[in-house]
Amino acid sequence: MPTDRSLSRNWFDEGGRAYARFRPEYPPRLADFLASAAPARGLAVDVGCGNGQLTRLLAAHFDKVVGLDPSADQIANATPGDRIEYRCAPAERLPLPDASASLITAAQAAHWFDLPAFYREVRRVGTPGAVVALISYGVLTLEPRLDARFQTFYRDEIGPYWPPERKLVDTGYATIDFPFAERAAPALDIRLDWHLNEFIGYLLTWSAVRSAREAGREGLLIDFANDIADAWGDPNIRRTVRWPINMRIGTL
Repeated sequence: MPTDRSLSRNWFDEGGRAYARFRPEYPPRLADFLASAAPARGLAVDVGCGNGQLTRLLAAHFDKVVGLDPSADQIANATPGDRIEYRCAPAERLPLPDASASLITAAQAAHWFDLPAFYREVRRVGTPGAVVALISYGVLTLEPRLDARFQTFYRDEIGPYWPPERKLVDTGYATIDFPFAERAAPALDIRLDWHLNEFIGYLLTWSAVRSAREAGREGLLIDFANDIADAWGDPNIRRTVRWPINMRIGTL
């Protein structure tokens, strides 16, 4: 159906505030798998935990989970839970005793780390046989009649505004050094059924969208919002959005 261009502009002007904290949640089966891979259920450490999305899921499986993030604001806004302790700390200096953790995770965060320094800390704090997992979710896909327009937007239009580290996420960390005894990971994904405004709201959390606006390229955002709204149809219809979960997982 035709889309009011001013409506798209309102999404981009106001949706960022409405969805400032909006991110897709990891499925519980991810935590189920990580816990099953760990040699023990004493302590898990979630590094670069953000607001604790994965941390909270791990807490169902371990006696204690420590969530670490260098951002004091992220830690202040992390959701508390039983058996969870949050601390403000960088990945390169983990405030944990030697040989104390049976699982060390980093979800959607490892591309920001000094990896050699992080790996040294992983070896220090990990117990014998501990598992380390670098987790990311890849580029989303939509229903076929929406997906072609989205992929063009992501790759060609907004692509130049992503930081270089984003390429590591897009490839599922496939090209980074991972000096551990690697093991296979199951095929997992995140699936959500969203209204149009939820989908647009998610895009507003992207750093690339903020960078494009700061560069004076809001027009390409508005054009995309109009195109995707036309293809979506009734904005109250829920449509499936899918992100593949990528993982590098190994044993110390």
